Amino acid sequence: MENALPSHVDDYLNLGAQAEASDIHLSVSSPPTCRRFGALLPMWENAPLLTAEDTEALVKGFLNEQQWERLAEHGDVDFAYTNANGRYRTSVVRQRLGFDLAFRIITSSLRTLDELGMPHQLKLLTQYHNGLVLVTGPMGSGKTTTLAALVQEINLHRSDHIITLEEPIEYLIPSAGCQVTQREVHTHTKSFAAALRGALREDPDIIMVGEMRDLETIQLAISASETGHLVLGTLHTSNAPRTLDRLLDVFPTDQRDQIRIMVSESLRGIVSQQLIPRADGQGRAVAMEIMLNSPAVANVIRESKTFMLPGIIQTGKKAGMILMDESVAELYRQGIITAEEAIYRAENKPEMRNICGV
Repeated sequence: MENALPSHVDDYLNLGAQAEASDIHLSVSSPPTCRRFGALLPMWENAPLLTAEDTEALVKGFLNEQQWERLAEHGDVDFAYTNANGRYRTSVVRQRLGFDLAFRIITSSLRTLDELGMPHQLKLLTQYHNGLVLVTGPMGSGKTTTLAALVQEINLHRSDHIITLEEPIEYLIPSAGCQVTQREVHTHTKSFAAALRGALREDPDIIMVGEMRDLETIQLAISASETGHLVLGTLHTSNAPRTLDRLLDVFPTDQRDQIRIMVSESLRGIVSQQLIPRADGQGRAVAMEIMLNSPAVANVIRESKTFMLPGIIQTGKKAGMILMDESVAELYRQGIITAEEAIYRAENKPEMRNICGV
């Protein structure tokens, strides 16, 4: 394979699956690359560089007409691609040198919170009948997997109507105790905001919003959580204080006092997570910060003093709260991650060096 490049994306995806990769990147002027346990590596030794002609042929070989038109019009297209071996979250973008393709391998089996080894506090968040639950973290931190497990927990133990709004649909969630409706942005609806407005007319009990990225979507999600719906959403933020700051900063200054009051009343919890390479090289471990709403948390949100939240989380251990640094330190103490990774991932690096004895 050293001097030959496969002619269809499926060949690369199959190689990626065999290598236990999470992502496959096919970019102009780079060798075919995959992400394995967090590290980017060439897919095979001495792999030739992809040319603009190579990636264009790959793109034309698997996009349908509608996707190709969107790519031509907007310069990018995101969708879920399915082949004989699985499903992939797919992004094709036009850049200076040509077309780049990125694939995230979607684990076909929908796993429960128990199967993922998640803390029991997460189950408590699925028992509310209204309010806002946020799952946050950087790209590739497993937010979608956690969110799908939360939805499945509700699906298995309640009899409600769940609507998921995703871009693209990753995990397929068959209806169990609940009726589950899954909608894909750009395929079934124009935008998250449009889908959310539509969802509110569909008599939902639970709404899962794949990404809360703009003012209108965030505004609608907060309103829905206040009017009798349980809303589960994600943000690309690393901890609870940053999540709340991000949530509030999208609003015009004159609206922020009112929004702070709404969020302080409707928020149920924020779960922030990151995936850290294991010391034994066998995959990655999840570190997780959990903040549950309490009178102290609500008061801090109302008064715009989010800098005080780490202290409240630290003293809220009995209620099931945990700081990210405490979660990282525990992984180190158990020998699951190295001291180097623990320090690199820590918010308070001097304190983590002290814990690791470095």
